[in-house]
Amino acid sequence: MVLRSPTFLVGTEKQRGLLNEFSRRDQHFTEEYQKNKPLCFSAKTYQRTHPKKTSLGHKDADATLASPMVLGVADGVSQLEEFGMDASELPKELLRVCEDLGMNQLIPDRPVNPQDAYRGPVSLLKEAYEETESLGSTTILLAVLDNSTKIHGKLHPMVAVLTIGDCEMLMMRRLDGRQSPLRAVFHTEMQRIDGHSQTPLQLARVDERVDPEFDEELALEVIERGSAVHCVSAYEGDIIVLGSDGVFDNLYLEEIVEIVNDALPIPKPGPFAATQPILLSHLARRLVDEAHAKSEVGPYGLPDTPIGLGGKMDDTSVVVGEVVEWTKAHSEVWAQVRKQNQWRGLASCGAMGATCRTCRMGEDSGSEHEIDIGNESDRFRSTSMSVDESDDEGMGMHCVLQ
Repeated sequence: MVLRSPTFLVGTEKQRGLLNEFSRRDQHFTEEYQKNKPLCFSAKTYQRTHPKKTSLGHKDADATLASPMVLGVADGVSQLEEFGMDASELPKELLRVCEDLGMNQLIPDRPVNPQDAYRGPVSLLKEAYEETESLGSTTILLAVLDNSTKIHGKLHPMVAVLTIGDCEMLMMRRLDGRQSPLRAVFHTEMQRIDGHSQTPLQLARVDERVDPEFDEELALEVIERGSAVHCVSAYEGDIIVLGSDGVFDNLYLEEIVEIVNDALPIPKPGPFAATQPILLSHLARRLVDEAHAKSEVGPYGLPDTPIGLGGKMDDTSVVVGEVVEWTKAHSEVWAQVRKQNQWRGLASCGAMGATCRTCRMGEDSGSEHEIDIGNESDRFRSTSMSVDESDDEGMGMHCVLQ
C-alpha cells in the first residue's frame, strides 16, 4: 500500500507570493524567448545498425525525418525480412509522406486551401498512412511545430508530439537564462504491450504471408485510439532529441542531458544565435555511439542501462533538433527545395528510372538524409506541424504550457 500525504491549505500570503513568482517566470520567458514569432526546426539525423546485428546480416529498418516543420523517427520491424519483405520500406515511405503533408500545411504565412488545412497530428498520420502502399510494420514518433496557436492574441508556437510504440522524445531548455545549462522539461513515455521490450505497439500493413486476417481499418484504429499525443510550448533555443528504442533503452535521461550539454556550447551573451548544424550532426552521432557502447563489456563488466545490464543491441536512430525562428530566408530556400523535388520527381523517378535522394531517405546506415541547395539549406531540414485541439480531441492529447 502506498501512503500519500493529504493536501494542505495554502494561506493568502503564500498564494500571493506564488502568483508573483509565476508572473515573473512568465515575464522572463516572454522577454528572453520572444514567443510572438513563428518558429521551425533546425535538425540533423544519424542512424546505424548495431555492429553485432550487422555481422548477422540484418538490414537497418529505421527511418528518420528532419525537416523545418516535422521531425520523425520510425523503427521498422526487422523480423518481416523472414517473410521476404523489406522492413525499411514502410517506415521510409510513411515519413516521406508525413513530410510532404506537413510542409504543405504548416509553413508559416503560406496560403492553404481549407480542405488541405492541418487538423492535428492524428489526422496527419492517418492521411499519410492512407497515401502509402508499402508493406511492413513500424513504431513511429512525430514532433510537429504548430505556429497557429494564439494565447491572449499573441502567437504561441507549440510542438505536437505523436507516438505509437517505443520511440521517445526528450525536450530540453535553458530554464535559468540563455547562459544556463540545458535541463529536461518534457519526455514522452514508451508504449509496450505488457511492458515487454520486444513488443511495442506498432503501425502495420501486411499481407497473407504474415497475417491472413489483417485489415487496414485496424491500423487506422491504432492511430486514432492507440497513439499518445501531447502538446508542449516551444521556445527559441529548445533542444529536442528523438530516438528509437535503441537510444532510450540504453541511455538514462540524465546521461542524454549530460551528453547534450557537453556537446553544445553555452551561448554567448547577446541575441539568440542558432547552433551550427555540424554540432547537431556530431551530437546525433555521439548519442548513437554512446548507446551502442552500453552493450560492450567494460572494465567493470556490462554497463547499467534502463532495461538492465548490457542494454540492447539494436538499430539506433537519432534526430537532434533546435527550435529557431522561421525567417524569410527559410521561405525562399524551402521554395527552392520544393521546386527541386518536383524536378527530381519528373526527371529522376519517372522515365529515367533513377532514384532521387528524397526517395532514398534512410537507406544508408549512418548517413544524414537531406537535400543540399547551397549553404543555406544546411540550416534547416526539419518538418513542423500544428495541433488542432478540436480535431484531435479525445485522442489522448495533453497540452503543457511551459
